[in-house]
Amino acid sequence: MKACESCADRVNIGCHHKQMPVISRAIGLLFIYLPILTLPFVITSAYLTYFSLKLVGAQNVKTWGDFLPARASHRYDLKNQITMDGSFKFSMAQSKLFWILNCTWYCPVSVGLFEWHAYLVKVVENWWCPFTHDRKNSYTDGAIDQSFWHIYPEEKAKLNEEDKSNPIFTVDPDA
Repeated sequence: MKACESCADRVNIGCHHKQMPVISRAIGLLFIYLPILTLPFVITSAYLTYFSLKLVGAQNVKTWGDFLPARASHRYDLKNQITMDGSFKFSMAQSKLFWILNCTWYCPVSVGLFEWHAYLVKVVENWWCPFTHDRKNSYTDGAIDQSFWHIYPEEKAKLNEEDKSNPIFTVDPDA
């Protein structure tokens, strides 16, 4: 069995990378960094969502910092950062600064930003829309005490029984 066949639930990339044409890999690298241009919009969107939650009364909402790795958890700093042998003379892979910026700033900050934004959107979804669907169980990291519908007894009465007591948007499902 080939290595790539043994990991059905994983993205297969390492076993194919070297087979890709150099131009394809170069364009792929460019596409990795072009989204930097969208970060100001994503940051703005996340903060608008965060403040909208605060303005409707949310407390204990996680911040972006809650989704970032502790600086001390990074293995390398500029002094001990490892590099790769470049495939050409001016390859960025030979630069310690490239790897520090890439692996301690761009990647974890971007992942943290998108995870935080997804968390905030799940909180919003659980607040405004306490209606179960086949993906709702993946919203547990955005669990809330009670939804907008649950705070009004006459509206809560209209909900399906499962929606009245779903622990994702109801702390006390029996109340």
